[in-house]
Amino acid sequence: MEVKVVRRPPLSQWMDSDTIGRTTRCSLQLPRRSQDLKRSEVLISVNRWPRKTSGYRRLIAVETSCSNNEFSASAVQSGSLGALGSLDECLVLKSKSQEVGPYLNGRCIFLVGMMGSGKTTVGKILSQVLGYSFVDCDTLVEQEAGGTSVADIFKLYGEGFFREKETEMLRRASTIPRSVVSTGGGAVMKHINWRYMHKGLSVWLDVPLDALAKRIAAVGTHSRPLLHSETGDAYTKAFNHLSSLFKERGEAYANANARVSLEEIAARHGYRDVSFITPAGIAIEALEQMEHFLKDMEGVPHDTL
Repeated sequence: MEVKVVRRPPLSQWMDSDTIGRTTRCSLQLPRRSQDLKRSEVLISVNRWPRKTSGYRRLIAVETSCSNNEFSASAVQSGSLGALGSLDECLVLKSKSQEVGPYLNGRCIFLVGMMGSGKTTVGKILSQVLGYSFVDCDTLVEQEAGGTSVADIFKLYGEGFFREKETEMLRRASTIPRSVVSTGGGAVMKHINWRYMHKGLSVWLDVPLDALAKRIAAVGTHSRPLLHSETGDAYTKAFNHLSSLFKERGEAYANANARVSLEEIAARHGYRDVSFITPAGIAIEALEQMEHFLKDMEGVPHDTL
């Protein structure tokens, strides 16, 4: 099986800006422990600070494209974390990930939530800062179907076929150590899926329906098979269908080990609405909530969580 992942290379993401100089492209020698990656190409993208800050350290993103016997891997998140949040948030992310790492003890992280809740974006950030792989279940289903998109799978084979494949991909994903897994919005509705997700740690990204409808309407519903066939303007049909779906799924989402409420984050920071919360800010909250849960569960075997 071929699995697309985002794997953080085993080297420090901290570099002195003066060391990098004025170039934005260079090569790095990976540590000896990375020799199982037979060939690695590393691209570093850097936005330098003004001269007066020369010598300070800043967080940069490292992208890799590599392959080994187990995975075919490609970096799908370009640019620095700074594009997804402030420098302060990047610093907090790194610090918090170091705090949470020992409690995770290698557990997989399963992100659940409604369509458009940011599971893929936040999942990539979490995988980066934790040194985990990123796995997207929808992508795995598409690969299993020979590259057919999720929207076309629904159209050609029906939702039932997709859900069966989704369960199989969750089973496979649950066997990949140290991974962040983005699940489909409806994955929470099957009991057997929770059986696989409970092998790791599940996190619910709880986003207000109004915000979800705005996000989906902004990019269009063509890639959302449960919405694309409905009539009306994009926002209205997205909001109405999301409301209906949430009535069915709300209690199931609440089974997750940890909950990240964007409404609570916005209220805490005094934001007018949740659109002001960056993906990095959501990732920070996810790490906080995971840490709270894991501290409460200390001493409990991870396969019983």
